[in-house]
Amino acid sequence: MLMGGGFWPNPFDVYLLRFREGQGIPPHVDQVTSGEHFRFNIVLKQPTSGGEFRCSNPIFETARIKFFRSDISEHSVAPVRRGSRFVLSIGWVKNT
Repeated sequence: MLMGGGFWPNPFDVYLLRFREGQGIPPHVDQVTSGEHFRFNIVLKQPTSGGEFRCSNPIFETARIKFFRSDISEHSVAPVRRGSRFVLSIGWVKNT
């Protein structure tokens, strides 16, 4: 669910993501037309099983914090096997 977005001082968006059982995200990179796309994810609720985040080159990562360049680092979420996963995802494009 898109919670907000804007263009000041850089384009940004804020999502609350819910992953139900069986849901995941296949490996991908986020396309941008210009600039550098950063994403800061806060895992609010871990599923009982599955739902692991994978990133080829994170800038910073803990069990609940994921900070990475989504335009150059392939990233994915394994399917949730049991329970649900909630993530607050904040992204922005830094103009170069």
